[in-house]
Amino acid sequence: MRAKNIILIVLVILLAVIPLWVKGNAEFGGADGMAEEAITQTQPDYEPWFTSLWEPPSGEIESLLFALQAALGAGFIGYFLGYMKARKAAFNETKGCSRQEMP
Repeated sequence: MRAKNIILIVLVILLAVIPLWVKGNAEFGGADGMAEEAITQTQPDYEPWFTSLWEPPSGEIESLLFALQAALGAGFIGYFLGYMKARKAAFNETKGCSRQEMP
C-alpha cells in the first residue's frame, strides 16, 4: 500500500513538472484573455455588455482569490463526500449488516 501511494505522488509531481519543463518559457494565459483577443480581432468595435464591479489591485491578488475559491470548493466537495460515506456507514451499522453483506 505504501509503495502504491509513493508511486501516485511521484506521478502527480511529474504531471505538474513535465509541462513546465517541456514548455519552459511559454506564457500560460487564461481562456479569458484568449477570448478577448479573438473578439477584438474579429470585431474591433465590440463593447462588452458588463464590466466588473470590483477589479483586484494586482494579478497576484486575483490569483489568490481564484486559488481560495478552488480550495473552498474542493473542501466542500471533500466534506460532502466524507459526510455521505459516514452517513452510509452509520445506516449500515444500525441495520446490523456489514460491508460484505451489502449488494
